[in-house]
Parts: sequence; C-alpha cells; structure tokens
Amino acid sequence: MTYHILIADPLSDDGIQPLQEQEDMLIDMKTDLTSNELLEQIGKYDALLVRSQTQVTREIIEAAKKLKIIARAGVGVDNIDLNAATENGIIVVNAPNANTNSAAEHTIAMMMSLSRKIPQAYLSLKGKKWERSKYVGVELKGKTLGIIGLGRIGTEVAYRAKGQRMNVIAYDPFFTKEKAEKMGISYGTLEEVLQTADFITVHTPLLKNTKHLLNKEAFAMMKDGVHIINCARGGIIDEKALYDAIVSNKVAGAALDVFEEEPAIDNRLLELPEVIATPHLGASTVEAQENVAIDVSHDVVSFLHEGVVQNPVNLPSVPKEIMSKIEPYFYLAEKLGKFLSYLTDEVIDEVNIYYSGELANMEVAPLTRNTVKGLLKRYLGIHVNDVNALYLAERKGIAVHENKTSLTKGFTNLLTIEITSKSGKRSVAGTLLNGLGARIVKVDHYRVDVTPEGHIVFIYHHDQPGVIGKMGNLLGEHDINIATMQVDRADAGGDAIMLLKVDKPVKKKTLDALQQLNEIKSVKAINL
Repeated sequence: MTYHILIADPLSDDGIQPLQEQEDMLIDMKTDLTSNELLEQIGKYDALLVRSQTQVTREIIEAAKKLKIIARAGVGVDNIDLNAATENGIIVVNAPNANTNSAAEHTIAMMMSLSRKIPQAYLSLKGKKWERSKYVGVELKGKTLGIIGLGRIGTEVAYRAKGQRMNVIAYDPFFTKEKAEKMGISYGTLEEVLQTADFITVHTPLLKNTKHLLNKEAFAMMKDGVHIINCARGGIIDEKALYDAIVSNKVAGAALDVFEEEPAIDNRLLELPEVIATPHLGASTVEAQENVAIDVSHDVVSFLHEGVVQNPVNLPSVPKEIMSKIEPYFYLAEKLGKFLSYLTDEVIDEVNIYYSGELANMEVAPLTRNTVKGLLKRYLGIHVNDVNALYLAERKGIAVHENKTSLTKGFTNLLTIEITSKSGKRSVAGTLLNGLGARIVKVDHYRVDVTPEGHIVFIYHHDQPGVIGKMGNLLGEHDINIATMQVDRADAGGDAIMLLKVDKPVKKKTLDALQQLNEIKSVKAINL
C-alpha cells in the first residue's frame, strides 16, 4: 500500500527525512495552496502536515475522505478543528517537547542579559558612548532563582541555573519536597518563592488561575530589587502592576519574551530602560524548528504503519457500539475529576477510580482518561486532553488505578473517584439519574445531591445552631445569591458539610470572610 502525504506549510528537508525514508510514502510539498485549492485536493491524501499558517477547517476535514492523521509541527493546534477531526476519526498530533531546550536556553539567556544589562550597554555603544560605570550588573552566582511552574521547561531551567551556581527554589502544584531533594533544589510554596527569590521566572500555562499570577499583591511580597523573567505566556504577569513595580524600584528589571497583546509594538513597558525584550523567540531556533518537524514526521510514520503515536491531542476513535454505551458518562467523569481537584491543595500521589453497577460491565478506559483530564484540568488547562491525560499524570508521578465492582450502594450505576495525598484520602461519587442527568451523590462519607455544574461553595463546619444563618447573611452582604443548598453531617453536633450553588464566582475576600467564622473549618470555591 502506498500512502500519500501532503505538506502544506514550509518544513525543512531534514525535518521530514523520516517520511522521505519510507518507500511506501509519496510526499507532495505544496506550501502555497489557497483554502479552496486545499479543499479540492485534500481528498487524495492519507496524512497532512502543517505549521500555523494553514487553517484546517471542518469543511476541509469533511472533504478529506482518506485522511487518517493531521500533524502540527509545533505546540499549539489552534488552526485545526479538533472536534471535526475527532468526529471523522482523524488523529491529530503535535510536537510539545521539541522546543523545550530552546525555551530553556532563551530563559537563561534573557536572565543573564538582564543581570548584566547587555542590551542597554550595546545600544549605548552603538550610540557612540562609552559608559562603563552606568551599566554595572549583578552576578548570578549565589543568587536565588525562583521558578514558578516546574514542567518540562521549568525543570530544564532549574538544571541550567544550578550550573550557574545559583540557589533554586521552585513551586508547582505537582511538586513535592521529595522531588526537590532528588533534583538538588529547594521546595517552596508560591508565597515562599515570591518572598525568597532574587530572580523569578514563570513557566506555567496561561489559565484562569494563573492569569495575572504576578500582580500587585505578588510584587509586594517580593524582595526589593528583584528581577523578573517571562518566556512562557503573556498574561501570567499583570503588565500594569509590573510597570508600577519597576517605576517604584521594587523590581530592578524585567526580561520579557511574551506579552498580553502581541505584537507588542506600543507596549509602554518597552519605554522603561530597566526592561529588555524579544518578540516571542522562545522556540525560534534552527534546531527547535527542525525538531518539531522530525517529531511529527515520526508520529505520521508510526501511525500509518502501526497505529501508534507519541503526542496525540484529540480523542482516538472508539467503536460506535462502545461509544454509545459510555458517552453519557463522559460529562459526569470529567466533572467529578474537576470537583475533586478543588478539595486538596496537596500533591496527588494516587487516583483510584471505582466503576460500580452497569459501569462495571463496560469498556471504561475512555472514562478513566476523561476523569483524569478533569482532575488535571484545573492546573494544566487546554494542555491536558482525553488522549494525553494518563501520560501527563504518569509524568507528574500520579498512579492511576481502575477498579470494578458489582456493589452499587443503591444506584444503577456509580462512579467514585478517590485521591490520595500526603494528608490522606478524599473522594467524590456520582451517577446518572433517569430524566435528571448527572449528579454528585457523595463527598467523602457525606451524602448529597448536587448537579456538577456552575459555581459551588464547599464548606466544612461544626454542626451547631445558627451556622447556616450566619453564612447566608455573610454571603448576602457580599452580594452572593444562593441558588441551592445541600447539608449533611456525621453526627449531631459533630462535623458537617455544606454545598452551596451560587450564581457567580466567589472572590477570595468572601472566602476569607467565611473562614473567619468560628464554626467554619475550611471553605473552597469550586468552579465547574
């Protein structure tokens, strides 16, 4: 059998060599096709390779009757309609690891340039000035680098910083003191990193909970004269707060490769002499551009020959007869996982998923992936999906186990997720009710009946008269309207829980006010 491959965006010859080496693959390099031309020609191809220029729309995918795989030579897949690809049984792959070294090196280069004021001194010299005393820098040796986000790139930055004989302290939701000891660095909370570091670099995805992670309050915690580096995502740093912190001399300087709005031609941060910047060059090396092509080329070969890929980003096809049985549970599984992620701030060591009743007789692997996706999504956002969820969990050191039992505890079907962390176990259980849909029916050992959607305030409290009234009054004072309430207790006068469905997200100041009530043990805001 001969496979026909279309490369629609420029890729280097070295990058596509794994394809060129295959005797059963015919490659067409057509990098100037219009959308209409691509639509007309796509029907004869088995594989499509693109970068960011070509828009792979639903219309194109539905016209691609032979297409089996779409490969994006890069990290993002915004130019590919993933839903359409999945619906049509087409696997989509990308190259998430190929730019790791490039991005880590750029971070170190930016940090060193910032510490020694190299760009400013160069511009001065080009202006025919010799100002040695004006550009006195600081050494990295002996300084503390704070790393926020210790994924692939953050980890590489840590090792390189150690090579500069820096002290390294890092924070990541999946990072532990034990992992820190193995790496030879220090573990810290986010606050400890902010308070301790001389240089701070961020390496997190841009999510709802990481947007403006470095804001006015965060800068206030930092040392005077701290240096800031961002080669990750624009928006992690509140640019107005950074500007004010530099002007007030709280921040000695900043090195930025990314901005909230790009191209950042008129960004006022660039007016400050303490700021150095590059136009989003983290992955812009010859090697990185070549490596992304090599990675996806290998995946195309592997998939067409063996049906296996290393970096899938969409859900692989599932037989229709299996899908029809498990699909109703997809929503429930993801929401239960996401709900549980809010119940602990500790690193998760183990996940046990219990399938009971009808679920015990089904093919549950896709549900397991969906559950783990929901569990990780709070921290990883769009970077986690149905296909890579288990792989990412393994990389984070989380063991995932499936368990099946005929015990239903009164329900036709029951899905229970249990997580284990350093302080113990937490669990949530849910089911599908005929005509009513998904329900959360148990949290730890407490019984409830809650739809897994919207905004929930989860409260542990002492079962005492007047508690509900106090909380209701306080939420009213903060303009929070309660839609529904669920309460359960272990024993009269003992521990109890309360789940409040509210109309809008609850802000930190409201949670802090609730926490001040004597009867309250803990408060969590859960956004599903």
